[in-house]
Amino acid sequence: RVPQHALPHRHKRRRRRRLSREFIMAPKKKEVVEEKPILGRFRSNLKIGIVGMPNVGKSTLFNLMSKMGIPAENFPFCTIEPNTARVNVPDDRFRWLMDVYKPKSGVPAYLEVVDIAGLVRGASSGEGLGNNFLSHISAVDGIFHVCRGFEDADVIHVEDRVDPVADLEIIHNELRLKDLEKVKKAIDAIEKCRNRGLKKEQLEELATAEKLKEWLESDKDVRYGEWSAKDIDILNEYQLLTAKPAVYLVNISEKDILRQKNKFLPKVMEWVKARGDDLVIPFSGAYENRLFDMPDDEAKALVAETKVPSMLPKIISNGFKAIHLIYFFTAGDDEVKCWQIRKGTKAPQAAGTIHTDFERGFICAEVMTYEDLHELGSENAVKASGKYRQQGKEYVVQDGDIIFFKFNVTTKGK
Repeated sequence: RVPQHALPHRHKRRRRRRLSREFIMAPKKKEVVEEKPILGRFRSNLKIGIVGMPNVGKSTLFNLMSKMGIPAENFPFCTIEPNTARVNVPDDRFRWLMDVYKPKSGVPAYLEVVDIAGLVRGASSGEGLGNNFLSHISAVDGIFHVCRGFEDADVIHVEDRVDPVADLEIIHNELRLKDLEKVKKAIDAIEKCRNRGLKKEQLEELATAEKLKEWLESDKDVRYGEWSAKDIDILNEYQLLTAKPAVYLVNISEKDILRQKNKFLPKVMEWVKARGDDLVIPFSGAYENRLFDMPDDEAKALVAETKVPSMLPKIISNGFKAIHLIYFFTAGDDEVKCWQIRKGTKAPQAAGTIHTDFERGFICAEVMTYEDLHELGSENAVKASGKYRQQGKEYVVQDGDIIFFKFNVTTKGK
């Protein structure tokens, strides 16, 4: 028999055991959602190219976007070498930060735009200036597809008709043919090594290349396919033309933009929707030119009267997003600056865009969101609310983050 005075101690011991078992139970793991890899180059200095048939308004658009005087004569192939410009990305957040901090200087984000001369039927086999143009498209990371949705007897069309859907079919066919040529060469190169035995990496690449070949032969663009992470790694090495993100721009007449109606636009929308979910933006080169040539007050008065704003800010902002660029801010009395990075960039690499030492000696990132600062009004208020956060090396920087990086780089040997 157990003495009565020992019972309480025994019960306590059992209770402690039960409690200890409860505390050592592992918490339920949060379900980690893996983000799908993105097609394209993983870097910050990405470019978007303006692509289309000759005389559809490519150089007119480029001139307007960049305020550069590039010749846009009414003649096929007038733009022989690609012209590049950096175009400021309009953003109310940047303007608000400038008003709040009143810095000595401000640096907005920019979109690098390349004006590429017109493609024609047969470009993939060298027709017109085909191979040159296709190599220029290969060098960019996204595409503004400009197509003509206006009729004008004074502006010639290389196919002697106005049919934007037919133009898109020609361009996409040429891009697919060039991609197919590249994929077939990759398959042939791997097959030549078969006698010596193929390594695991070669077999994986061959499997992906065969899938790509079948996809392209069925007249589909690469970016619309469902690809595995391994496929995307290989695709990003190939840098295929139809893998590049695209925004479709339909150049319509001033009359049509003002009445918000155009007979070609529904057909283009239907064509694009049948293939994927790419964005279609109608604009009028003629109307944009008219706004651009006016003094600011007259342009504002015209927009107020017509209720039709310039489409350039929408085109630039969506081009920036299409190539998977975002930006974070650094803000202070000296400068407010947008630092552009590719979506998915982690904090140390984002710090490296400011200076390589920031990445090398990264300690942490002190982060507040633009939304929190805008809502609460000051940095001190954000800190007081507990929304000013320290983030480590695994933090993925989000668009609109306002960041102060802490780093420490010691001199070698000390």
